[in-house]
Amino acid sequence: MAEIKTIDQLDAAGKKVLVRVDFNVPVKDGVVSDDTRIRAALPTIKKLVEQGGRVILMSHRGRPSGTGFEEEFSLRPAALHLAEVLGKPVAFASDIAGEDAQAKAAALQDGEILIVENLRFDKREKKNDPEFCEELAKLGEVYVNDAFGTAHRAHASTAGVAKLLPAYAGYLMQREVSTLTGMLDDPKRPFVAILGGSKVSDKIQVIDALMDKCDTLIIGGGMCFTFLLAQGYEVGTSLKEEDWVERAGEMLKKAEAKGVKLMLPVDVVCADRFAEDAATKTVDIDAIPADMMGLDIGPKTVEAYAAAIAEAQTVFWNGPMGVFEMEAFAAGTKGVAEAVAAAKDADTIIGGGDSVAAVNKFKLADQMTFISTGGGASMELVEGKELPGVVALQG
Repeated sequence: MAEIKTIDQLDAAGKKVLVRVDFNVPVKDGVVSDDTRIRAALPTIKKLVEQGGRVILMSHRGRPSGTGFEEEFSLRPAALHLAEVLGKPVAFASDIAGEDAQAKAAALQDGEILIVENLRFDKREKKNDPEFCEELAKLGEVYVNDAFGTAHRAHASTAGVAKLLPAYAGYLMQREVSTLTGMLDDPKRPFVAILGGSKVSDKIQVIDALMDKCDTLIIGGGMCFTFLLAQGYEVGTSLKEEDWVERAGEMLKKAEAKGVKLMLPVDVVCADRFAEDAATKTVDIDAIPADMMGLDIGPKTVEAYAAAIAEAQTVFWNGPMGVFEMEAFAAGTKGVAEAVAAAKDADTIIGGGDSVAAVNKFKLADQMTFISTGGGASMELVEGKELPGVVALQG
């Protein structure tokens, strides 16, 4: 990957710095309920402020219709929360790049901060509309992208503006890209990749890419049943993708040919229906009842997976092992999370999405080496795809 310019190469003093952040945070009763993404951007914001930059932050939040202001998706709560965290005022513009934003951006003094309203209130953002790009670019003199979570989208604020202003990567963007590419290009070995989630079809390119890089590939979650079908097991009413059984079989052969150890469950927790209070039983994979569905990996599987993780020097984990939101089916995901947390000598990388929710739920986040903020973006990077938001920063 070509080098990306970073804010360490930028002297922000006295300059209007237009910064794309990811403040897509949950809000309850007008208050930010989880500020992980806001805190992730603080190193970049503080650096620019300390240098005397005039910082203009822009982000999307939620999925508004794109036809104008919608109260429930306003960024005002994020602006109030940022001011609280920084202990200094943060100005807020009631539009994106209109009169209010322009006036407030022009009035900024060195070291002051402005947040403009939700980018996706204007449908031109997602279309990377050239006119909208120019309107945004007028707010700043230089551009910084610190929103890795949206780097796989070629939107106005992630790709378009970067062509119109001198463009740099913020610290979060820089760390995400270097950690994930470093893991893929030069991992400490053994490299163990853990993939969960419901569908093989969603993860097939990630499985393919990781098989070329890792020593052991651990499969859990609903997608394991498609692999078990490919091995000739009966899986009862478990989630399965008939169309992908043949492809899963090819993956098993590919792993064998490459000398990659591909681990599948040896036992599963089954339920008579998809519900917290379902009747459950734990069975070996050759004894799944015809009228039951597997909703978690079993204890023997957790033990086997934990043993493989304990030997690793690099661990990458994306996707839960079962329906961890329901207490009855959370033990598998919790067991794997604990095993990853216990691998103190290894580089442990959590690849966004539900895996992040899981390590947060089990209060293990602070024991991981790196937690990616971008689910879709981190997966596309692992797949080997070029991310428009990253490509735009390559100078």
